[in-house]
Amino acid sequence: MGALQKMRSEHDIDYMKDDTPNANYRAGHTFKERALRARNPGGLKDTALNVVLRVWDLVSPSEFSSLYRQIRTRTMCSNARLRGLYRGVREVIQNQVPGDFVECGSALGGSAALIALTLRQLGMSRPLWVFDTFGGLPAPTLDDPDFEIAKLFTGRCVGTLDEVANLFEQLQVGEQAQFVKGLFQDTLPTAAVSQIAFLHIDGDWYESVKTCLDNLYDKVAPGGIIQFDDYGYWEGARRAVDEFLAARGVTIPLKRLDYSGRVLVKPLFSHES
Repeated sequence: MGALQKMRSEHDIDYMKDDTPNANYRAGHTFKERALRARNPGGLKDTALNVVLRVWDLVSPSEFSSLYRQIRTRTMCSNARLRGLYRGVREVIQNQVPGDFVECGSALGGSAALIALTLRQLGMSRPLWVFDTFGGLPAPTLDDPDFEIAKLFTGRCVGTLDEVANLFEQLQVGEQAQFVKGLFQDTLPTAAVSQIAFLHIDGDWYESVKTCLDNLYDKVAPGGIIQFDDYGYWEGARRAVDEFLAARGVTIPLKRLDYSGRVLVKPLFSHES
């Protein structure tokens, strides 16, 4: 696989447990969950816009659209959030922010591949770290306010290590990628990431997002960008972000990408308000 590295945690386990809810229960829950989300007018508006943008990007000659078409079947991120990743990568490169690129939560690998493709488009070579269980979502905890809904997603969003690595190979962007398998709680504390220019956190649950921030926020360079995928969708993710930023005294407002995605540019000075 060339220079592409597969780093497997000693804590590798099968996250698809026997007590995972059956398909019928999941289907019924998914309907209820979507019905709940449909009550959000902003979410409905953003969803409609996402459909329009996806259609546009199938035919548009723009630089973003050309990359989008290569990864669109391998991501669950909205078009707005994918555009956020694209702009964010370009911004930190343009501003010469030092550090690696990190994604926590890759699922099928499309969003991480977009980051790699954008770097290649810019003629840049930077390390890209991709952290995931590569076995589906771990279980949420009682710290997630929407635990009763969230727990039924345990084991979903599966993209195996081989599937994601193969995607990178097919797109010929695997040379700088390092895949780290395992729970964030087990892999992030010892990861050999010294400085971060761009951090994409797509951890869904309170504990996952909190772990990402606890271990990686201080490694983000001043002027670096953090993009949160689930801030407006899962209450646990929003709670983890809000609590962490409040504890650090960060009062800079998050930039809204859509009903779920948010972006934070890390302050240039140590006084973060």
